[in-house]
Amino acid sequence: MDKEYRYTASAGTSALPAEQAAGVLRNTYGLLAMSLAVAAATAWLAMASNMAPMNPLIVIGVYFALLFVNAKLENSAWGILSVFGITGWLGFTTGPLINAYAQIPGGTELVTLALGMTAVVFIAMSAIALVTRKDFSFMGRFLMVGLIVAFVAGLASFFFNLSTLSLVVSAMFALLSSLLILWQTSAIINGGETNYIRATVVLFISLYNLFLSLLHLLTALGGDD
Repeated sequence: MDKEYRYTASAGTSALPAEQAAGVLRNTYGLLAMSLAVAAATAWLAMASNMAPMNPLIVIGVYFALLFVNAKLENSAWGILSVFGITGWLGFTTGPLINAYAQIPGGTELVTLALGMTAVVFIAMSAIALVTRKDFSFMGRFLMVGLIVAFVAGLASFFFNLSTLSLVVSAMFALLSSLLILWQTSAIINGGETNYIRATVVLFISLYNLFLSLLHLLTALGGDD
């Protein structure tokens, strides 16, 4: 990865030269590709061992702990390993969920469809940002508030077993994750984000939430949720 783009802190909304912004984007996509490979490997490991789904509170607790570590290390070489820690953990804990979905009638096809739709949304949102080069930083506050509301609603649906609310939460996360991909890509190419480690985490989590949300919605529409 290009030395001059490593471990730089965010420069707010100040514009970067086009060449530097391209370097940040290139490094982000490179690390994202490796992160997806790590997540796929750990998910396969969990699926192959027929591991039972973990307690969601444990999954969330470890996830936030890893995010905290990543935030502390994002400006150093150790930040890359912390990214793999996050993606590996999410992949490992998602493997049993994929196994569970695959057990329902047509489940394998639904998983494949959700993956395909996630890829299409990522390409579409990234293309919009890259082609228009519009600054979507104005969406930042809306996305943050929306994610907080969706997270709290998700906890409520889990604790009170509210299936309808769960579907609403999935729809919210699908929309917010799609917009987050657009927002983060725009921030990179317009110089609002210069730390490719942080950008990779945002994009990976967006893809992760988008995939699970679409899978939940597709399963519900199929009458098997």
